[in-house]
Amino acid sequence: MKTIVNLAVMCFFSIMVLAQEKPVKIVFDVASSNTQVHESAMRHVKMMAQAYPDSKFEIVIYSGAYGMVVKGNSIVSEDMEDLAKNENVDFVVCQASLNRHEIDDSQLITGVRTVPDGILEIIQKQGQGWGYIKEGQ
Repeated sequence: MKTIVNLAVMCFFSIMVLAQEKPVKIVFDVASSNTQVHESAMRHVKMMAQAYPDSKFEIVIYSGAYGMVVKGNSIVSEDMEDLAKNENVDFVVCQASLNRHEIDDSQLITGVRTVPDGILEIIQKQGQGWGYIKEGQ
């Protein structure tokens, strides 16, 4: 009987903790040229932004993923433009990756901003307490 009471109390406190969800801050790492990874990242961010409207999400694009943010090249451009309108969602791309592929800001999808270095951006966010998700397949 004591075991049952202890389990009931533990369940009650677990439910109470889960019911008091606090806003989170998550940085998504997208470095792959694989368009399935781009679609997956958009799906994850879209679902999480809807489920947790008080939370913050930043998608950091660098390395081979640079095509994800180029007008006319990206298969997720419409989703990205829609999500970028959400003040809790931020898309950033590594300027060094853009420079390496000779892409300028005028070629970027609306709502995408640049940062000097994608990896440094991720490290800084983690230093500020942001959670981290590596998008990949």
